[in-house]
Amino acid sequence: MARLKTNIRVSAMMRRAQSDGAFAAVLRRGDPDAGALWVIVRQGRDFFRYTEQMAMSGAREWYQDGPFDEQEMTLRTNKAVDRDPDIWIVEIEDTDGRPFLDGEIAKPETAAEAAAKALFRGR
Repeated sequence: MARLKTNIRVSAMMRRAQSDGAFAAVLRRGDPDAGALWVIVRQGRDFFRYTEQMAMSGAREWYQDGPFDEQEMTLRTNKAVDRDPDIWIVEIEDTDGRPFLDGEIAKPETAAEAAAKALFRGR
């Protein structure tokens, strides 16, 4: 199945957020065709990060982590840009914390899954 270009996905996400009363902005533009995408949701003083990754089933899923404070989120964002200059970063400010993603959010992994992932990460 062909995937939509990242710039089209970002535009749709921003329109969806803004039409529902949230504020959305592109903090960094990456590769318009296939850049990785981070969605940062600001809810009050807390920041939550959503990253899209390949699941064990082969499907693409969104993973959430956080909450982070602003300083920690800025540090993580700067490191990501240093590693991947093609990354897109979108920030959404919403009082309800809605991420307006174009897919499913993965269920939190169990302790055993996290241990297995950490064990095989370097291979």
